[in-house]
Amino acid sequence: MRTRVAVIGGGQNCEHDVSLASAASVVAGLDPATYDVVPLTIGRDGTWRDRGMRPIGLSGAAEVLRGCDVVFPVVHGPRGEDGALAALCELAGLPYVGSGIRPGALAMDKWATKLVAQAVGIATAPGGLVTAATAAHLRWSRPVVVKPVAAGSSLGVSLVTAPEALRPALDAALALDDRVLVEDVVAGREIDVAVLRRADGRVVAAPALEIVAQGLFDYDAKYGGHADFRVPAVLDDVDAKALEDAALSAYDALGCAGVVRVDFFLTEAGPVLNEVNTTPGMTQHSQVPRMFAAAGLSYADLLDELVRGAHR
Repeated sequence: MRTRVAVIGGGQNCEHDVSLASAASVVAGLDPATYDVVPLTIGRDGTWRDRGMRPIGLSGAAEVLRGCDVVFPVVHGPRGEDGALAALCELAGLPYVGSGIRPGALAMDKWATKLVAQAVGIATAPGGLVTAATAAHLRWSRPVVVKPVAAGSSLGVSLVTAPEALRPALDAALALDDRVLVEDVVAGREIDVAVLRRADGRVVAAPALEIVAQGLFDYDAKYGGHADFRVPAVLDDVDAKALEDAALSAYDALGCAGVVRVDFFLTEAGPVLNEVNTTPGMTQHSQVPRMFAAAGLSYADLLDELVRGAHR
């Protein structure tokens, strides 16, 4: 008998389209011989829709979810990745793929992630927290990166290299969040490490991936095909071990489950944590599937591991 899996995409945030792409890829990638896939979509307005894109509301979605064996949330960003959908599944008593409420909320909050990382000895970029009330008092003194605390896909992120660019960058970030991180620019290679808790409980890291982009790795670079993803990244044994250890430590400290992408800058002094993504991009060409493909785990097998390892 096939396992019935509800795949949830979309969402009420600026990553809606990215989530739709991830969800569509998961739907297509789950082996139909093993899984009966039931797509659900959350519109930008919060309306839940069924396979035929008919509006069914939250009550209708709840009925659909109750008829499924496992829920596979693929909603990036707020009201999804931040633990909201994990909470819905927990309250409904439904097994689900991915991290739980606490790690979702912590990792979505880049400021909280920095505090957790620092507590377990993982280096982070020097920086501070800015709100709408304090933004007017901030003065530019050196190149910084400005980004929303709880947004993804590099939306609202700006590299500020001149004083006159600081205020527009803060306004762009504050348009997406009420809190903003202002961090020193870190000079280093951009390296991602994917971590997976397999269905048997083992936690493994995939070969690291390097992002080679001209300038800031922003939304256009990420999704416009302008970035060069190199996997496995060319690393010496010391750097490879340091990156893997830091990624596994972050995964453990945050209490993650399922698959997570941990983003670093590799500097002369070692890895510096950038952020942790508990619902990373999941198209077949996204960073995480590419990293596990380099380890010999196909996209279909990665999805199978995630479903079989769902919270019970």
